[in-house]
Amino acid sequence: MLHFKSEQVPTPVGDMILLTDDQDRLRALDWIDYEPRMRRLLRLHYGRDAVALFAGRAASGPRQAVEAYLAGDLRAIDDLAVETGGTPFQRQVWAALRTIPPGRTVSYGGLARQIDRPAAVRAVGLANGANPVGVVVPCHRVIGTDGSLTGYGGGIARKRWLLRHEGVDRP
Repeated sequence: MLHFKSEQVPTPVGDMILLTDDQDRLRALDWIDYEPRMRRLLRLHYGRDAVALFAGRAASGPRQAVEAYLAGDLRAIDDLAVETGGTPFQRQVWAALRTIPPGRTVSYGGLARQIDRPAAVRAVGLANGANPVGVVVPCHRVIGTDGSLTGYGGGIARKRWLLRHEGVDRP
């Protein structure tokens, strides 16, 4: 069984829940009101009853980096160690997401081309939606081909806030 430290991080758009392992690697990051989604993703990635959560006492390194990001140091989360489950394809998409710099966006088609799978636009979208480490693996930076804000696991209002926080002016 895996044991993950659970921490809450207040943000201007609602509290986050952040999970780290014994090596201080980020395992999951989601919004408190989407905790059932996070737990479903943990079951999908690690198996039923394979993860136990416990409350941490001191702020982890990943929590401190996320707080610095929220305070305006947009690069503070760039080098965080992240460990996820998922398929090899999902992990490939998530790695590509981490190459999108703050203040930039990419379309699902652009992301599919970036990983040399131009016909896999829908699969890229599904992998994006299965990302267990939102914000740090910046799925919020993926938009529609027409520039529209498309689905985001934390809601479109949060996606809009994150993009504006990073300097992207979107409706």
